[in-house]
Parts: sequence; C-alpha cells; structure tokens
Amino acid sequence: MAFIQKIPQSEVINLKNIVTVEPEQMLSQTLVNREELGMTLFSLDKNQAIGRHSSPGDAMVNILSGIAKITIDESDYIVKAGETIVMPANRPHALYALEAFQMLLIVVKPEVS
Repeated sequence: MAFIQKIPQSEVINLKNIVTVEPEQMLSQTLVNREELGMTLFSLDKNQAIGRHSSPGDAMVNILSGIAKITIDESDYIVKAGETIVMPANRPHALYALEAFQMLLIVVKPEVS
C-alpha cells in the first residue's frame, strides 16, 4: 500500500512535471490527505491567487519554480524557486503569483486523539 499517492515510487521524478502551469489557472494534485498531514502540489499562473485563509496546522510551502508573494498576517514575503517558508497554524495567510509558480505544500496538523 502506498501512503503517498499519484506519483511513482522508487523512481526519480521532477515534481514540476506532475502539476504543470496552465494559462490563467490554479491547479492542484493531492498526494496525501490525512487528518494530521496533507501534501499537495500546486501550480498558479501569473496573477492567480489563493485567497486569505488559515489552517489548523503549520503549512510549509516549498517553491519549485517561479516567484510567489506570500502574506502571513500583514507581512509580505517574496519566495522564489528553491526557497521555503512556514505559515504558522491559525494565522491568516494568502498566496499570489508574481510570476507563474509551482509549489509543494505540506500541512502538519495537531494529532487527533
């Protein structure tokens, strides 16, 4: 049984090839969706956005390509390919594509007892 879905195992892959950038689109592919852990690939074309929201867990974004403006609370961060930022749990955040970008999002939530 594979715990990480929708990508090959025991094979070297480039995550940028899984969810490609499409004109005027935001696309996603969920790899893991559990109560305490989520892993999702996203692509956003230039000027596309993920609106302000919060998550019950810490959300780590690793930018695979392009440039994103990530707002946490009222602070803006410019995050480029190869860089990572953690958006803390329960704090409002938003993402905006300054350039088309691809990212791996990993959300770690509190354990359910």
